[in-house]
Amino acid sequence: MDVSQPGAKRASWLTYLLKFGVPLVITVGLCYMLFTGIDFNQMVAIIRDQCDFRWIAAALCVSVLSHVVRAMRWQLQLHALGVRPPLWNTILSIFGTYAVNLVFPRLGELWRTGYIAKRQDAQFTTVFGSMVADRLADTLTVLLLTLVTFFLAGPQLMSYLSQNAEGYERIVATLTSPWLWTCLVGCVVVAVAVVWRFRKTRAVSRLAEAAKGLWQGFAVVVSMPGRGWWLLLTVAIWSCYFFQLYLAFFAFPLTAEVVARYGAVAVLVCFVLSSISMGVPSNGGIGPWQWAIIFGLSLYAVPGLDKGYSTSFANLVMGTQTLLLIVLGILTFICVSVDKRRTPTSKR
Repeated sequence: MDVSQPGAKRASWLTYLLKFGVPLVITVGLCYMLFTGIDFNQMVAIIRDQCDFRWIAAALCVSVLSHVVRAMRWQLQLHALGVRPPLWNTILSIFGTYAVNLVFPRLGELWRTGYIAKRQDAQFTTVFGSMVADRLADTLTVLLLTLVTFFLAGPQLMSYLSQNAEGYERIVATLTSPWLWTCLVGCVVVAVAVVWRFRKTRAVSRLAEAAKGLWQGFAVVVSMPGRGWWLLLTVAIWSCYFFQLYLAFFAFPLTAEVVARYGAVAVLVCFVLSSISMGVPSNGGIGPWQWAIIFGLSLYAVPGLDKGYSTSFANLVMGTQTLLLIVLGILTFICVSVDKRRTPTSKR
């Protein structure tokens, strides 16, 4: 199709709107709701007077460590595929991923795939498949952590649900609706039928080749050497994520009191909720992440820990994390630019 045609232009604009416009609207909308009814001056005063920034600095150091460990894990997968970027460049690809996601949600994963594939002269779909496996491991980890958290923090969660029975019943009704599952099955059947009907066309052939490359990059996790080390690094990544939030709780007196009264399980509840919130399309998780933390803190009774205080805590933690990602992103793109100048043709 000629992209200069009006129909193609409309489709292109619609694609950009869905990819970038919707997440931006969600981010702005949730942030607006977040600050509605909040005394901004009071929030600034809470942060200025009560925050111990040494704990925030320690949490940010753990955050950087988590990115390095993630790069080490992804490098294991890449090595198994015969793609051998230097560790420093793999680390830069992770830094750049989160920086790009702040501006263009979900595009960071494509950027790091393209960066490594181009630098190492590797097949894009194979590298992309390894990235998909990397993200799927995160999804499975969140599911496992969610099950563990529901088991450990059952009393607090059931107490909340009992106070909000109508909302709970709506969620259950939606998930058990036969219409929902009928639509899902119908979509799968239609997709399979369309692919089978046009299986001999050039477009489907290219799709099959791409799927083969994706599978190769994805399946390598099961058969690659060093699987035990890969699992250990997975545990290390998520331990860093949890420990980062755990340290941040000690930056404020009342969130530290939550830990003192309810233990690390309270932090785990907030951590799992915030991890789930990252699935909401938004710029770098800004908006959904704070709401998840505020909700998690609301499950625990500590005098003075109201919405304003919880919002102050959540905004500071997310704000400093976002600032760190911006700094790391600037560092990344400077280093990538220098790397291109040094090796303009050595990989092609």
